[in-house]
Amino acid sequence: MSIRHHPSQMLLFEAPVPKPVRRSGPVLFDRQAGGRRGGTGVLRVCVLGSGSSGNATVVKLGGAVVLVDAGFGPRTTARLLNGIGLSIDDIDAICLTHLDHDHFKPTWFNTLAAKRIAVYLHTRHLKAIYRRGENARLLERAGLLREVNGQPFEPVAGLSVRTVALPHDRKGTTGFLMESQAGRIGYATDLGCVPDELITRFAGVDLLAIESNYDPRMQVTSDRPEMLKQRIMGGRGHLSNEQAFDAVQRITDQCPHGGPRHVVLLHPSRQCNCPQAVRRVFDQDSRLAGRVILTEQGKPTAWLSIK
Repeated sequence: MSIRHHPSQMLLFEAPVPKPVRRSGPVLFDRQAGGRRGGTGVLRVCVLGSGSSGNATVVKLGGAVVLVDAGFGPRTTARLLNGIGLSIDDIDAICLTHLDHDHFKPTWFNTLAAKRIAVYLHTRHLKAIYRRGENARLLERAGLLREVNGQPFEPVAGLSVRTVALPHDRKGTTGFLMESQAGRIGYATDLGCVPDELITRFAGVDLLAIESNYDPRMQVTSDRPEMLKQRIMGGRGHLSNEQAFDAVQRITDQCPHGGPRHVVLLHPSRQCNCPQAVRRVFDQDSRLAGRVILTEQGKPTAWLSIK
């Protein structure tokens, strides 16, 4: 499948400045200020689950834990975390790609406020979080809602994060480049196309997590409404297996050390994708042998160590 990049779909790489949203109420002490844990140690990743029913990924640096997306409710997340030796109390911060229901559940608001967990959210999604529930004000009043749109930020000490604006529906999503002394992670999901800038920025990452949502033939022949098919395949929806494969190959081509150690494929469609279809595409490049990890909706991956 050929991939065309329209100028209006070009990705903008942003360096965000996180700051508490302070519209009302006192700003309380935040355990995240300066980083409670982290700084040194092994950098590890575990995808708790990925798909249209929920997405959440654990990034662990030393003793610090960052959750990328909170698409499962607190109870389900607690159960999944327990399976990998963690708990809700271990979470130091959450970085949200966007606010679709499968990436953030409003049932988190009370837990976030009670546990003092900071939430990092791009400016363009800030207004939308207040429409997800009145309890969003709890985070604002506690100084836990962090707007990002400027310089790199550290959700925990020693982990620098820069954001990447990605095309998806009307508001877009946010990709993350996470860097520490232990290694680099590129994370991009729910993107309708793969601009050249993303390839350049993610070149050299040790772990690449990227969406591989659908098989084109399965999508076209499915009984989904035509409007939904066009939304998914129209450049501001999701990536096909072929588009993801092309992106992984281009990133690998630009990696001086032979490409990412781990390639994690996110957000597989239950109806329009399957492991066999994904493997058929990614097995075409022998460089990726043993590196590709397929995620599932309700089953965590193994812990993936960067170095």
